[in-house]
Amino acid sequence: MFYLINTPWWVKQWLYPGYLWSMPPDQKKIYLSFDDGPHPAATPLVLDILQQYHAKASFFCIGKNVAAHPDIYARILNEGHVTGNHSFDHLNGWKTADDVYLDNIKKAAVYIDSSLFRPPYGRITRFQGQLLKEKMRARIVMWSVLSADFDTRITPEKCWKNVKGATRNGSIVVFHDSEKAMPRMEYALRQTLEWFSGKGFVFEKLAM
Repeated sequence: MFYLINTPWWVKQWLYPGYLWSMPPDQKKIYLSFDDGPHPAATPLVLDILQQYHAKASFFCIGKNVAAHPDIYARILNEGHVTGNHSFDHLNGWKTADDVYLDNIKKAAVYIDSSLFRPPYGRITRFQGQLLKEKMRARIVMWSVLSADFDTRITPEKCWKNVKGATRNGSIVVFHDSEKAMPRMEYALRQTLEWFSGKGFVFEKLAM
């Protein structure tokens, strides 16, 4: 399994120009994001932890999970966080026909009222991205820091080390509110909130 904790500049500028990778670095703000929920155990845990630190975050939700857990989705919004579309079935854009990909995202939009979209796996073609911008006025959100909480080969401590070493002013950090990621996500999230709060950072949600 290959992935990069920090997204290289050439990916941002050459492969996916015009997508949101980070926020302005002029203030001590961090933008936590969570992919793949809502999940009946992981998402409430995340919300409880965020509440302890008065932190806001962005949740990129899978449509079928929102349909299955509307109460948890409502809690995300009621507690002041923002949601984004992460497709209905977590489709890989590189392996999916353009019309199928777009229809799947539209299907998710029935449950997720948001202009924010994050492609599952970060895999989307330029043409698919253009379609989303033109037909759905989507704001495509990527990330600057990948926690790698999805990687069952690493320890929770390593996951936290990934975040601590790469996060800066304006970073968009990816966690996952999923069952597979929970052991690493919970530990790294608590450490992230405690450490960076102590350094004077605040945690904000993305604007739609």
